[in-house]
Amino acid sequence: MAKISILLVGLWLLGSWTGLLDAEYMKYKDTKESIDTRVEDLVSRMTLEEKIGQMLQIERKYASADLVKKYFIGSVMSEGGSVPAPQASAETWIDMVNEFQKGALSTRLGIPMFYGIDAVHGHNTINNATIFPHNIGLGATRDPELVKRIGAATALELRATGIQYTYAPCIAVCRDPRWGRCYESYSEDPKLVQAMTEIIPGLQGDIPDNLPKGVPFMTGKEKVLACAKHYVGDGGTVNGIDENNTVIDRDGLMRIHMPGYFNSISKGVASIMVSYSSWNGVKMHANNDLITGYLKNTLHFKGFVISDFEGIDRITLPPHANFTYSIEAGVSAGIDMFMNPKLYIEFIEDLIMLVKNKFIPMSRIDDAVRRILWVKFMMGIFETPFADYSLVGYLGIQKHRQLAREAVRKSMVLLKNGESADKPLLPLPKKVPKILLAGSHADNLGYQCGGWTIEWQGVSGNNLLKGTTILTAVKNTVDPETTVVYKENPDAEFVKSNEFSYGIVVVGENPYAEMHGDNMNLTIPDHGPETIANVCGAIKCVVIVISGRPVVIEPYVDSVDALVAAWLPGSEGQGVADVLFGDYGFTGKLPRTWFKTVDQLPMNVGDLHYDPLFPFGFGLSTKPTKGFYSE
Repeated sequence: MAKISILLVGLWLLGSWTGLLDAEYMKYKDTKESIDTRVEDLVSRMTLEEKIGQMLQIERKYASADLVKKYFIGSVMSEGGSVPAPQASAETWIDMVNEFQKGALSTRLGIPMFYGIDAVHGHNTINNATIFPHNIGLGATRDPELVKRIGAATALELRATGIQYTYAPCIAVCRDPRWGRCYESYSEDPKLVQAMTEIIPGLQGDIPDNLPKGVPFMTGKEKVLACAKHYVGDGGTVNGIDENNTVIDRDGLMRIHMPGYFNSISKGVASIMVSYSSWNGVKMHANNDLITGYLKNTLHFKGFVISDFEGIDRITLPPHANFTYSIEAGVSAGIDMFMNPKLYIEFIEDLIMLVKNKFIPMSRIDDAVRRILWVKFMMGIFETPFADYSLVGYLGIQKHRQLAREAVRKSMVLLKNGESADKPLLPLPKKVPKILLAGSHADNLGYQCGGWTIEWQGVSGNNLLKGTTILTAVKNTVDPETTVVYKENPDAEFVKSNEFSYGIVVVGENPYAEMHGDNMNLTIPDHGPETIANVCGAIKCVVIVISGRPVVIEPYVDSVDALVAAWLPGSEGQGVADVLFGDYGFTGKLPRTWFKTVDQLPMNVGDLHYDPLFPFGFGLSTKPTKGFYSE
C-alpha cells in the first residue's frame, strides 16, 4: 500500500512539474515559431496598459529604466541634439541605451525596447561621426548605389553607439525652395526621389525575393530600422511654409508626393512617419483615408506608422489644446507609435479612458501593437536585446570618410566655368605663387554641414566636429610652394594689392532646420555678396555656394569666372578640392531648378511657365587633369 502511495505521489509530482513547465512555455519566446505565431501569443498575454506602453516613444531626458519598466514603454528616442553627455563617447551611448533596455526587460513579459534618433546625413548627433552630404547633394550625384553604401555606413555608425532605429530617409519632394527642409529632399523630381530610396536596403539590408510586398525587413546587428518620412505631401506646402497646407488634387498627390513610398514599401521599410502638414486642410496626423485606407489597406504596408515629434499635439491649434481629441484622432487615423516625448503619462491615461469607453476599439490598439511587435521580432531584438562594444571602432572610420569624400565630389555642380567653353577657369592650377581663400564658409565645419548636425539647428565653427574644412582641403591639395592666404572678408584694396594668382570665395547660408529655415527671400547672408564683389571685382575667382537649396545668385553670375553649387557637403571638405583642382572631374547635375528671382517660385521642371537661371539637370563637366602636382 505504501509503495502504491509513493508511486501515486510521484506521478502527481511529475504531472505538477509538467504542468508548471507547460505554463512556463511561452510561444513568443520560441525562435522556432513563426513571427506571426509569436506576435499573436504575446498580444494575447498583454494587458491594455502593456499594449499602450508599446505604442509610446518617449524622449531620453524624460525617461529612466524605472519609468520604462513602470509604463511598459516600447521605445525611447533622442530629439535633435539630445545626448547623454556633451561629446559623449560611443560607450556612453551604449551604456545609456542598455540601461533603458534593462528596464524594458524587467517587465512582466520582458518586451525589449528600441532606440530612435535622427541620423539623416550620417550619425549626425555624434561629434566623431562621419557627416555625409545632406540629401539635396546626394540627389545631385544621381547615384543610387552610392546612396546605398552611405546607408550601410550610417547603419554601422549607429550600431557603434547601440542605436537600432533612424528617422531616415526623408523622401519629401520639395516643390518650393523657400521651405526650411528643402535640403532634406533629394529632388523636386519624384523619379529621382524614388531612385534614392536605395538608401533603405543600405540601412536595413537587402530584402529577400521571397518576402511578400509590404513586409518590413531588417537583418543582422550591423543594420538598423529605417523610416520613410513625412507621409505625405510635406514638400508641397503653400509657399514652402513648414508644417503648412499642401493644396493639390488627389491625382497630383499620387503623381508627385506618393511615388517614393511605393519604392520604400517594396524595399521593406520598417516604419513610415506621418507629416505635420495638412492635405487640402486635413491634418495628416488625423487622416484615416490616407493612413489606414491607402497606406495600410491599399499599399499593404505591414510595418508600423509613427507620429512625428508631438505630432498629434499639433492636430489642434494651439497645439495640445484638446489632447484627448488629438489622441482619439491620431489613433483612429491609423498611427501605431506615438512620439510623445514628455507628456506620455497623460497619453496613457487618456487612451485607457478612450478604449474603456469604446471611443477606440481594442482591435485598433491590437493592430498597432501587432505591427510594432512584428518589427521587434523580425529585427531579432528579443534574442539580442543588448548592444555591446564590438562595433565601437566603426564610428567615423577612414573608410566611411573616404565614402563621404566620394559623395562630396560627385555632388558638386559646376554652374559656370569661364567666359566661354574654350577659356575655362577650372580645374585650377595647383602650382602658382599665391592663392586667396575668402568667405564665411571656407573654414567652418559647422556651416559646411548645415542643420541637423550636433544640434537640431546645427552649429558654427570647428570645435564640435571632426572633419576637413575647405580651407584645409585646399592647403592639402596645392603645391607645397604655393602660398594660401585666408581672409574671411577682405576689402577690395587688400585683394588688389597682394598679387593673387586667383581667388576662391566660399559663401552661403548659415545652418538651420525645419521652420527656422523657412525663407521668403533666399538671399546670401551678409557679408557674402560683399566678399564676392571685393574678390571677383579684382582677380579671377571661383565662387562656391554652400547652401541647402538654390539661392539668389543671378546678380553675381556675370561678375564671377566660375560658379559651383556645393550644397551642404558635410565633414569631408576634401571632396570639394578634389574637383576644384582636377584630381576628379565635375559630374554633378542639379537636383532642383535654380530660379532667377524668388518671384518665380514655386517653379519646377515640367511647369508651363519655366524660365530658370539654370534648369533642372544642368551641370557642366570637366575632365580629370594630368600633369598637375597631386598629393
